[in-house]
Amino acid sequence: MRRADRLFQLIQILRRERGRPVTAATLAAELEVTVRTVYRDMADLQAQRVPIRGEAGVGYVLGSGYDLPALMFTEDEIEALVLGARIVQSWADPGLGRAAGDLLAKVAAVVPPPLRAKIDGLSLFSPPAGAAPPPGLDVARLRRWVREQRKLRIAYADAAGVQTARILWPQALAFFPPVWLLVGWCELRQDFRSFRLDRVGAADFLEERYPQIQGRRLVDFIARMRAEPAAEGPSAGRR
Repeated sequence: MRRADRLFQLIQILRRERGRPVTAATLAAELEVTVRTVYRDMADLQAQRVPIRGEAGVGYVLGSGYDLPALMFTEDEIEALVLGARIVQSWADPGLGRAAGDLLAKVAAVVPPPLRAKIDGLSLFSPPAGAAPPPGLDVARLRRWVREQRKLRIAYADAAGVQTARILWPQALAFFPPVWLLVGWCELRQDFRSFRLDRVGAADFLEERYPQIQGRRLVDFIARMRAEPAAEGPSAGRR
C-alpha cells in the first residue's frame, strides 16, 4: 500500500469508529504494518494539523467536525455500495427501494468510466423478495414514525393467532430474512417487544410523540441485547 493511501486509511478507520479510541496495535493489524509505522504515520498526520488525539495504552481518536474532501471509491467500497443497494431494492419497501436506485445513479455519475462499468457488471446480486410475507401496514410511513418518535396503535396476532391491541413507541426496524421486525416499547407489557410486520392486522399512526425516558429508549434496548444476547435475534411479538 502506498504511504498516501495508508494515511488516508488511518483517517478512515478513525472516522468509522466515531470517537471510540483505536489502539496502534489494532490499526497496525488492519493495515498489515508494524506498530512503529503507525506511530510514525500518526505523528505525520498530527503535524499536518489533522485533529488526532492519542494517549499511550488508550488509543487514537479523530476530533469531531473533521472531514475529508470527496475522494474516489475503492473497488471494495463500490461492491459494498452496490450489494447493499440491491439488497434494499429487493427487500425493503418501494420508497426505500427507489432511494437505493437513486443512490446507485448518483454514484455512477461521479465515478470514472472503469468503476462505472463495474456498477453494472458486478456479479453480486440479491434475490427478489417474492417469498417475503407482505407487511400489514405502510412501511414507508412507519419509517417516518420511527424517525419522528410518534406512537403507533396496532392489532397484532402472535404465532398462535391470539390477537391483542398494542400502543407502541416504535424505535427501530430490523430485518431477519425474510421478515421485518418492529422493535419498540409496548405500553401494554411495559417492556420492549418486537413484532413481525406481516402479523400486524391494522395500524393507527398516532400524532402523539413519545418521551425519551431512561430505560425505554433504543439505547437501553441495545444495551440489554448486548448484555443478554438472544440465540436467534429479537423475539417477535413475545406476549
